[in-house]
Amino acid sequence: MVSAEHIAPAAGEWLQDALGGLRSLPLSFMLLFVVIFILSSAILLYLVIFIAASIPRPAQNSEKTYVTILHDGSVSEAKQLPCWHDNHLALKEMARKKQIPADEAYQIDSPEVFMSVVVPAYNEEERLSGMLEEAVDFLQAAYPLQNDKYTNKRPVGNGSANGHTGASSVQGWEILIISDGSTDKTVETALSLARSWQVSRKVAFGEGSIRVISLEKNRGKGGAVTHGMRHARGAYVVFADADGASKFSDLASLVKGCQEIEDKDGRAVGIGSRAHLVGSEAVVKRSFLRNTLMHSFHLLLRLMTPAATSKIKDTQCGFKLFSRPALPYIIPYMHSEGWIFDVEMLMLAESAGIPMKEVAIGWKEVKGSKLNVIWDSLGMAWGLFVLRAAWATGVYKVD
Repeated sequence: MVSAEHIAPAAGEWLQDALGGLRSLPLSFMLLFVVIFILSSAILLYLVIFIAASIPRPAQNSEKTYVTILHDGSVSEAKQLPCWHDNHLALKEMARKKQIPADEAYQIDSPEVFMSVVVPAYNEEERLSGMLEEAVDFLQAAYPLQNDKYTNKRPVGNGSANGHTGASSVQGWEILIISDGSTDKTVETALSLARSWQVSRKVAFGEGSIRVISLEKNRGKGGAVTHGMRHARGAYVVFADADGASKFSDLASLVKGCQEIEDKDGRAVGIGSRAHLVGSEAVVKRSFLRNTLMHSFHLLLRLMTPAATSKIKDTQCGFKLFSRPALPYIIPYMHSEGWIFDVEMLMLAESAGIPMKEVAIGWKEVKGSKLNVIWDSLGMAWGLFVLRAAWATGVYKVD
């Protein structure tokens, strides 16, 4: 049996021989070895990121349709959704073939309503009613649509937009409820609520103002939001969580914030923020673990995201507003379909030079969250790493 005292000297002799052999190699061979090692490592890293990176599935034909409540209270047949995104892709192809100037591919069709609200909903039959009730009350007061005709009342905000064609001339609203592969009665609940407002309560809004879209398979919150925003008709498009945690009337502050910073093309992003609530009772009452994970994630964001995005104090609030001209610079290039999608939206806005503004909003804790604090926090950290790496290595790119 070989004793331990004999192993150490033998290992030392082997190492010395190996180093001696390396010293005897030509310098050119050593440099070639280093270059091959670096290239192999880079290729391996790229392959790992490519495999780990999310690639959204194409939308099914049925997912490009919606149902709504007709004036007589019945549920409509499936109707085709308008899609500015498909038109954008066609224009991009024409620009690639030099048939039109490249900047024309980013022109978007005129809005049909002032405000589009996208609500991602996965098994939300229990929590949807409160959020929709608050949303409809505010939208109908702020941007009323009566007898299918737009009124002359100015939209809440100031109704003007720098370069935002059509933003001040349209009125009305729509809500797009995206049932993200729900297995409960989310769709039935949404339609029942719409019927009660439109028929029983005689709320004067247009047919099709509340549209329910069903995804065949669950995509994740980010995938549902992106899908809805591809079919939005509004001069402004906001996505809002189905739990009603955000104070919906603060949408007026988001509109005002966007209009204050819009660039010459009318592009802007308003970010609902709960940062001012840090230290409040609602946050203090959270568990030590949840607050620790929250602060750790914010630190990761500051370290791993570009300058403007890293300065945003609350990237994860589910209440963000986009002016219509900003959409073609963000939505076609979205990949993340999970919880980290907000960060990708903000990074894309920053890379396109779109002004962003954080706006304080009211917020409350709502029971029934589907967020698993530990696993989803780890998933968000991994998702952030993959997202940043994919954009940095060219796995994701704006063509």
